[in-house]
Amino acid sequence: MDIARMVKEGSLDPVEFIQKVLIEVEQIDKDYNYMNELCKEQAIAQAREIQKQVNDKTAKGKLLGVPVSVKDCICVKGVQSRAGSAILNGYHPVFDATVIANLKKEGAIIIGKTAQDEFGFGGFSINVGKGFKVPKNPVDPQRATGGSSGGAAGLTKRLSLPHLAVSESTGGSIVNPASFCGAAGLCPTYGLVSRYGLIDYANSLDKIGPITKTIEESAFALDIMRGFDPKDSTSLDIKLDLSPRKDGVKGMKIGVLTDSFSEDVEPEVQKAITQAIELLKSKGATVEQIALPKTAEFGVAAYYILAMAEASTNLAKLSGMRYGSTTPLDIQFNDYFARTRSRFFGEEAKRRIMLGTFARMAGFRDAYYMRAATVRKSIIDEFKAMFKKVDVIVSPAMPIRAPKIDDIEKLSPAQHYLMDILTVGPNLAGLPHASVPIRSTDNLPVGFMAVADHFNEKTIIAVCKEVEAR
Repeated sequence: MDIARMVKEGSLDPVEFIQKVLIEVEQIDKDYNYMNELCKEQAIAQAREIQKQVNDKTAKGKLLGVPVSVKDCICVKGVQSRAGSAILNGYHPVFDATVIANLKKEGAIIIGKTAQDEFGFGGFSINVGKGFKVPKNPVDPQRATGGSSGGAAGLTKRLSLPHLAVSESTGGSIVNPASFCGAAGLCPTYGLVSRYGLIDYANSLDKIGPITKTIEESAFALDIMRGFDPKDSTSLDIKLDLSPRKDGVKGMKIGVLTDSFSEDVEPEVQKAITQAIELLKSKGATVEQIALPKTAEFGVAAYYILAMAEASTNLAKLSGMRYGSTTPLDIQFNDYFARTRSRFFGEEAKRRIMLGTFARMAGFRDAYYMRAATVRKSIIDEFKAMFKKVDVIVSPAMPIRAPKIDDIEKLSPAQHYLMDILTVGPNLAGLPHASVPIRSTDNLPVGFMAVADHFNEKTIIAVCKEVEAR
């Protein structure tokens, strides 16, 4: 990145630059609520150390002096990390997540933790934890940022200075807010980026990836974030080429998901997607209509059963006994456990814990969790079969543009969950996918999503690069 080059050659003072970034972030946060934690002292200390290295001619790193925000569910040493939940108030990790350690090795400066739905439980970033503020869309503050990485996408779009946001997705939480806010979000193949140091939502689904202003920046960031990690049993030791594709999309076979043009997809979104597809044709790609019927019919149901069951298991450890918020230990354990969790968990977190616990109970596990796991395998097979016919699948990231916050509050929980109709499939299958902003007839962003087979990030980057609005 240009910032790293300028810092290394001495034409940009990293301390002055980071101070300038922090001032702008604070000003933005007053109106848009993007930050759950701002770590000014740590950031300036990092910048001073980099300046010392520059003076000593020992400075190095691909992200030297680059400001990085981190989704609140990813641990940063010494910085309060709460996954957007009051039950983790006061939790300061004593270690960095592997992805953060990788970024710091390249000279990145951590500026703070971004807002999210509590533990990632939402698609609009309005299910924030008790005591947290709802982030606002950078284009129209009356509208939602999308979720669950709303703070990451909103800050990326709104901040005028160079910046990288580290985000996380379980069922669409990178591409969803990127779509609503007009940013580029890249969700990698499951296992490509270590999950060590991530406050889990659903272990078999969670993926860490970048949100940036352009897909090229996301590709650059992902190349630094990825890598095998012995601390993560799902981490993959694999070589991956993320260099630009020489021929762009020329000769590429692109499958357009028929669900892109269903009655549930907003007309303005359909129009923008059609224009993007025509652009790909003009660049030499061949295009055909495709369908993924199993994913369309069963994807949302399977995703929520699996994700909620895993979330129920993961959140069982948060009882106030070891870390985070607590209450006086003046009653027997079961009552203490219930009292603490009732007081500090938000409404949506409680709903998902109860549904997930039910789905994995003896007597119900085979009927719900195991059946959902079988459906998941069928969905993976459906995608794999399709990728023998096409190189990439494209669709809108979201069926609508960013809705008004007041309108979202009128939706039922089921209507909230159905917003993930286009994003749960790639996440269930662990496939790489990305969203980039494309041109629409008014000012509201539309996200164009590309999905490819495992480890084919290079393909989706090439497609997104051709269509993203610049």
